[in-house]
Amino acid sequence: MAINWFPGHMHKARKEIREVMPQIDIVIEVLDARIPFSSENPLTDALRGEKPCIKVLNKSDLADPALTERWVNHLEKSRNVKAIPVTMEHPGQAKHVLELCRQMLPNKIDSTRVVRALIMGIPNVGKSTIINTLAGRTIAKTGNEPAVTKRQQRIKLEHGIELSDTPGFLWPKLEPESCGYRLAVTGAVKDTAIEYEDVAFFAAEFLLEAYPDTLMERFELESLPKSDIELMEAIGRQRGCLRPGGVANLHKVSEILLNELRSGKLGRLTLESPEVVEKEQIILAADRAAKKAAKDERKKSWKQSR
Repeated sequence: MAINWFPGHMHKARKEIREVMPQIDIVIEVLDARIPFSSENPLTDALRGEKPCIKVLNKSDLADPALTERWVNHLEKSRNVKAIPVTMEHPGQAKHVLELCRQMLPNKIDSTRVVRALIMGIPNVGKSTIINTLAGRTIAKTGNEPAVTKRQQRIKLEHGIELSDTPGFLWPKLEPESCGYRLAVTGAVKDTAIEYEDVAFFAAEFLLEAYPDTLMERFELESLPKSDIELMEAIGRQRGCLRPGGVANLHKVSEILLNELRSGKLGRLTLESPEVVEKEQIILAADRAAKKAAKDERKKSWKQSR
């Protein structure tokens, strides 16, 4: 699957973050608890350097609680990182972020000096909703469409914290490919930038392996389909999404599957685990090394032929 979605304001956001970072004390990165790795911007660590970072696992009410706990432990293995799951159903959870800001800056915990925090997050992870919760008033525009925030702003919060908001931005290259799929499944990438049925088939294959009982219950299936296409066809029959001749309307079935997954109607699901991600990174690194070796060999052969 190829995703080509990196609007101009995202280029601008990256530049603005790099410029403002020297004045920042702490970074708050908002992640989607269902895809903590795929929704984590790989540029964040490079941009923040040694500054402390709070990873906010938003939408934890939609995520598998057991996997969320494992992700918290995994993320906190990184230097100067604290992870906290939150849900907007319980706004008080997000308020703990302000307490953490002071706790992670011992030299300012009893100080009257302003703590300057930068909040970051890729599109559609709920960053604007969290900002409004922290501020106790509507400041940031929210919406179900990715990339709602378009400009940087500063917000004064409780506990002497000044929050710099930034537009959400994705990185130019989405890899490994599975990360792009997971982002698309959860709605972090605009549906107009993806092949809808392709993404639904990815979700179907994953759910068959990871959450078979959930599928059986939600779609009232008598037996578990053996493949993604069989699952899509079964959903089509159960929901009446059939074309003439009894063939499933795959686009309508894709809409049903993705919408119910995104809304939580399928239950609390997490699309990746720390172990799966680590394996993917090993494979990706090996693939990169092989490509580099092949490129070096071509260069060597070209020089020898001259």
